[in-house]
Amino acid sequence: MASRHLSRSIAMQSLYEWDFSGKKADLEKIVERNVKEFGPGLDDPSFVWELVTGVIQRLDAIDKIMEKAAPEWPINQISIVDRNVLRIGLYELLYEDKTAVPPKVAINEAIELAKSFGGESSGKFINGVLGTVFKEIEPSEKK
Repeated sequence: MASRHLSRSIAMQSLYEWDFSGKKADLEKIVERNVKEFGPGLDDPSFVWELVTGVIQRLDAIDKIMEKAAPEWPINQISIVDRNVLRIGLYELLYEDKTAVPPKVAINEAIELAKSFGGESSGKFINGVLGTVFKEIEPSEKK
């Protein structure tokens, strides 16, 4: 597994656990434990931390975008896995350096996470939400 993909997996699992606890657990300890447990071959965990801290710093904005892009799915009705895959995908799509993570890579990586960790229709759901957001931001990026 490529290190950036593994980093995304660890970030998603960490955010999932934190979200599952009602956002009451110590996220820093969760990430540290998950990096040790799931990423023993990961040379540099900085991308895991970048994703987790980036999502947390922009959590309210990301959740509002998610609600707008999927109005028929209130945040608390989206499965915890899908919700956190979307948070990572939206963070990368909207806030990450586009030369480091092109938008289509961000979307494809989120779909792969959803297929690995989510339910049967998770990949399609993630693709639909991120595709909707991408279509809205794409014209503004071409200006």
